[in-house]
Amino acid sequence: MPEPLRQAAPTRPVSDRRYREMVSAALDHISEGVTLFDADLRLITCNRAFLDLLGFPDTLAAPGTPFEAFIRYNAERGEYGPGDVDTLVARRVADAGAFRSHETRRQRPDGTLLLIRGFPLPHAGFITLYSDITETERQRARHDRHQAELEAHIAERTEALTDANRELREALARNQRISAALRHSESRLRLITDTIPAHIAYFDRTRIYRYANKRYAEWFELSVEAMTDRPIPEVIGTALAESLDPHIRAALAGAEVTYEYSKPGPDGSRVFARSTLLPEVSPEGEVIGCFVHSVDITEQRRTQNALVHAQKMEAIGQLTGGLAHDFNNMLTVIMGNLTGLRDAWPDEPRIDEFALPAMSAAEGGAALIRRLLTFSRQQSNEPSEVEVNALVLDIARLIRRSVPRAIQVSTRSQDDDLFTRADPHQLQSAVLNLALNARDAMPNGGRIDIECSLQALEGSTADDLEVPAGDYVQIAVTDNGTGMDGSILARVFEPFFTTKRFGLGSGLGLSMVYGFIKQSHGAVRIRSRQAVGTTVALLLPYLGDAHRAGADAGDAAHAPLEGALVLLVEDQAEVRKVVRKQLAALGCHVLEAESGHEAADMIERVPAIGAVLSDVVMPGGMDGHALARFVRRLRPELPLLLMSGYGERQRGRPDDDLRTAVLAKPFDRAQLEEALRGVLGASREGR
Repeated sequence: MPEPLRQAAPTRPVSDRRYREMVSAALDHISEGVTLFDADLRLITCNRAFLDLLGFPDTLAAPGTPFEAFIRYNAERGEYGPGDVDTLVARRVADAGAFRSHETRRQRPDGTLLLIRGFPLPHAGFITLYSDITETERQRARHDRHQAELEAHIAERTEALTDANRELREALARNQRISAALRHSESRLRLITDTIPAHIAYFDRTRIYRYANKRYAEWFELSVEAMTDRPIPEVIGTALAESLDPHIRAALAGAEVTYEYSKPGPDGSRVFARSTLLPEVSPEGEVIGCFVHSVDITEQRRTQNALVHAQKMEAIGQLTGGLAHDFNNMLTVIMGNLTGLRDAWPDEPRIDEFALPAMSAAEGGAALIRRLLTFSRQQSNEPSEVEVNALVLDIARLIRRSVPRAIQVSTRSQDDDLFTRADPHQLQSAVLNLALNARDAMPNGGRIDIECSLQALEGSTADDLEVPAGDYVQIAVTDNGTGMDGSILARVFEPFFTTKRFGLGSGLGLSMVYGFIKQSHGAVRIRSRQAVGTTVALLLPYLGDAHRAGADAGDAAHAPLEGALVLLVEDQAEVRKVVRKQLAALGCHVLEAESGHEAADMIERVPAIGAVLSDVVMPGGMDGHALARFVRRLRPELPLLLMSGYGERQRGRPDDDLRTAVLAKPFDRAQLEEALRGVLGASREGR
């Protein structure tokens, strides 16, 4: 058995069953015996000629058979002569484990003479060829005898010279047939290398390509014939050759080199590869060339980048949501006390002088928090069917009034009836944000184009945008302003990142747009060039005719609040105090609980409770959602309203919690009244 040769970095192991069957079927057409072993000395595949030539049973041909099994089979049937079988096997397995290139001859007990040649397969074990040279050796011996006879009798017999010439011509003919067989074998070997899922090439010390498999040539958009015998810069391009020059010089100096590089792909996008250069060293110790092994890592890079971006946005979103919760609780206290102050002294004119600016500032803070929650995808979202063309035409009127006369605003649509499902107010706000950003990018005037169209996202395009493949409604806002470079494009969706001067932007515009679109199961893509302009495209799932809902049901009847006994559950005393006053002003009687467990006890013991108003986030092991599930089990008819500084739902909550109405903090008395009447009315309708 042969000794395999191991490359320094094994290629990806062949594991696909169908692929192995195809390779095995192809190898069975080769007249010579062929075996492929991996780096762990386990059989990948072999052909029928190998089994027949060496007399091995079919049971040993199973993929994964260890190299030792073949050696032991030979030793036990006397192929290696007398001696201890275990010793014979151990010595040959150890020799094979050294992975040295070899060419040996071995005569079998039946007299068959074999020529055995082993060659490495980069990073994936070795290939061994077995040839029956018994007849060839006999012919060679016969030729030698003829030559000896010719030399012995040349002086005596002239006619023998003619016979010798004839014999020589026959020998040359046989050599030509052997050469043809070798060329045929080489073509078979090329077929094997072309099917290996790797880019393989070889260049000599003059940096001229002498070999390349099909995958390597196609990587550089060439044929194998077109790149053979051409210098490296002509094949891969001058710019790439210059950037890889240090690696090539190191490899030609005798070092094994691994590196990564990128180049433009056929469609203009960047593609990435990881290459290893393995020097070929002559017996004299001189580097005579380099083997090249490359792997396409474009998908790996895309996946890594998407993961890093997702983790970054997730961390920012969690931080944003937590801050928003605390601020909303503080704003609830501020706004509630300001309202109480105005109610306490309705006839005092100076109260409004101070209270109204404070209330306006608090409402502005609440709006800022809503934008933060939109970015973190925790803001309450009220989606409905939206015809995008009509929405864009409506918002375009406001945009034209909001930009200078030096900026022209145009709208157009490539398709009719572009329906999607999204919150129309937030969608209008998103388009307006993009238009105002475009305005700021054109201080000397320009043009804003808003185009609506239907786009089909498939394959890698959908994967890059992290959305399912399908049809999407696209709203593209294009300007011919200053544009952005790559460093800015990489950060445009980060909250609080802005390129505007201090005081001219909060840095939440695009992050709010990004959060809203992601919350609506869509995607955002940006194309920008400096001094040329920017296009921001919003992509939302398209609703075809079959997916459009009918008219919405009417609002639930609103029930009166006067005299209702409401259980208020809130762990923060100041917030509880403010909400209690608001409920009292609405004519409600109020019971208070500081935790979910305390509220659950009251619900069990006080049947007169007519509604529950509970915060979502509370300590003690029972939060608002847990309390809601308790109420549904114990008193399913009891109206329940949750209030939250996080928005509509918390991350990781089960879907059944989404059936509970949520009032977003901060809220005023009118909003509280509307929400309470809604749950009371819905409860009565459900009876």
